[in-house]
Amino acid sequence: MTEASPLPEASAGLVDSHCHLDFPDFEGKMVAVREEMQANGVTHALCISVNLEGFPKVLRLAETYDNFFASVGVHPDHEDHAAVDPARLVELARHPRVVAIGETGLDYYRVSGDLEWQRERFRAHIRAARDCGKPLVIHTREAAEDTLRIMREEGAAEVGGVMHCFTESQEVAEAAVSLGFHISFSGIVTFKNAAALREVARKVSLDRLLVETDSPYLAPVPHRGKTNRPALVRHVAEEVARVRGMALEELAAATTRNFVRLFGAPKLS
Repeated sequence: MTEASPLPEASAGLVDSHCHLDFPDFEGKMVAVREEMQANGVTHALCISVNLEGFPKVLRLAETYDNFFASVGVHPDHEDHAAVDPARLVELARHPRVVAIGETGLDYYRVSGDLEWQRERFRAHIRAARDCGKPLVIHTREAAEDTLRIMREEGAAEVGGVMHCFTESQEVAEAAVSLGFHISFSGIVTFKNAAALREVARKVSLDRLLVETDSPYLAPVPHRGKTNRPALVRHVAEEVARVRGMALEELAAATTRNFVRLFGAPKLS
């Protein structure tokens, strides 16, 4: 159980817009994960694909639990250099529980050398998203300029999406929003050294705001260093609400509304 106070009953509840519940950290723990979510007013979660080999497990979570949804994609950190076929992504995305393409994007922090393969993989995901009409979940780390350039060149604005686990500048946030994208904040926004990021969270338009955990990574304060879980998105939302000077229930209602509008996720109640 987390240390958060109870969410008011009138609230729409919170959605964890990005988590990896298929990872080994959660093996055999789904009952506890879901009970903790319920206790903290977290009603739904989007389970994110990082490679096609693991996609069936991600999809199985969304098929088994009616408050989970799935994405399909290949994370930029996977260095097998194999080309991603947009047609294959489109085929997998036809499943009604798949609401997004990704996690995709660019990462110049963890991967180095000639990264043209990474940029081509990103382009393939954007093309797939345009073909199937589903939004993108974008990861960018130390690659904002190229990320935005490719988004523009490939017409990512046609489908929109989310810049997940956002850690970039206000200028990058504004550029992404201008392309029809949402900005999602993770537990990083609660970290002591994240003052600049909190300022971005304060300024992002409320109708473009999402919250996430990126579980099992990046547990928010006061759970930093522990395994992150969807229930802990509550702490992210509390911090974003605090810096914006608004009530938690108002923030919860807005981010849930944004999630439904972006992903077309059915039966969120």
